[in-house]
Amino acid sequence: MPIVTRLVDHLLSERLDTYRQNGLLRQLRTSDGLIDFCSNDYLGFARSSALKAAIQQADVEHANARSGATGSRLLAGQTTLADEVEKELAAFYQTDAALVFNSGYDANLGLLACLPKAGDTLLTDELIHASMIDGARLSYATRRRFRHNDLTDLETQLQQVTGQVFVAVESVYSMDGDLAPLLDLADLCDRYGAALLVDEAHATGVYGEHGEGLVVALGLQKRVLARVHTFGKGLGVHGAVVVGPAVLRDYLINFARPFIYTTALPPHSFLAIRCAHQLVTAQSKSRPQLHDRLNYFRQKAGELLPGASWTDSQSPIQCLITPGNEQARYVANQAQRIGLDVRAILSPTVPAGQERLRLCIHAFNSTAEIDQLLAVLQQALFNEISLRE
Repeated sequence: MPIVTRLVDHLLSERLDTYRQNGLLRQLRTSDGLIDFCSNDYLGFARSSALKAAIQQADVEHANARSGATGSRLLAGQTTLADEVEKELAAFYQTDAALVFNSGYDANLGLLACLPKAGDTLLTDELIHASMIDGARLSYATRRRFRHNDLTDLETQLQQVTGQVFVAVESVYSMDGDLAPLLDLADLCDRYGAALLVDEAHATGVYGEHGEGLVVALGLQKRVLARVHTFGKGLGVHGAVVVGPAVLRDYLINFARPFIYTTALPPHSFLAIRCAHQLVTAQSKSRPQLHDRLNYFRQKAGELLPGASWTDSQSPIQCLITPGNEQARYVANQAQRIGLDVRAILSPTVPAGQERLRLCIHAFNSTAEIDQLLAVLQQALFNEISLRE
């Protein structure tokens, strides 16, 4: 082995060992056979036989389509199908135009990196997703954070900044599960001439008459410059879309590097996106059932775990705070031992002292499964307290 390779190998091993010694090492593992209280498949679309059959039928009907996109959409990757699906998405999300990206990460990265320019100001909630943080870091705008969901802090900063201002938030926060005060945010942005950007990743499919998200549910689609909707969570497929005015679409085609310089999604993915939106429009039971299961969980959790510490979440993301990486791992392992897929979220993904179990409630979880989950959490928390004492 060349000396440089040996030195780099040693360096990487040292860094991994440090992570391992601090209990921070991440590893990949499957969850085959476990009852799902972990995934973002809120409506069960990823396991839906109806959606799978619809996608297979669409593939048959488009048998002459290429297997791969063969290039970026500015080169060989553009298709009539992509244009058709984007027009359908714009109609579904009640806006003028839509542009599909390969993932929600790409969409947020491209949007925040290219939209605010030098001389502009980008104000971001302190708990936005890593993809938005990375996009903000790539922007040449002045960047500031405001305290989570704190309208007073945001207004103070709006009064201090100059140039065009962009405010970036999530409608449903992925690690706390709480909702952004979108009505008040829209009012503030209107008052100070700021443009509001909303990541709807965890609201897509879950809120709105047909799953259009919180912005549409609140009637704010004309007051939000850009929304990012991802398809790999509530809709069970893959990809993402930025929706907004037609000029925004044209702008992103010209300036969003994750769109310009990547191979486009293949036709199969566009067909899957179309089928998922058709199903969520026609599906009348999954969303109400999801909210019924969520209400059941919250009621029973209050009865069985009265002293537990929860984040202020009204969404299907329910987070039980179990401070310390070891404690969080212990409680998650107890659940996994009886066949429940429960995962611990550890620092530094969340701040030290805010380690947690991120529990996702789904339309397909039965009340008996929820009872089983709460029982094991109750026992594990009791044992963990006993061990500390």
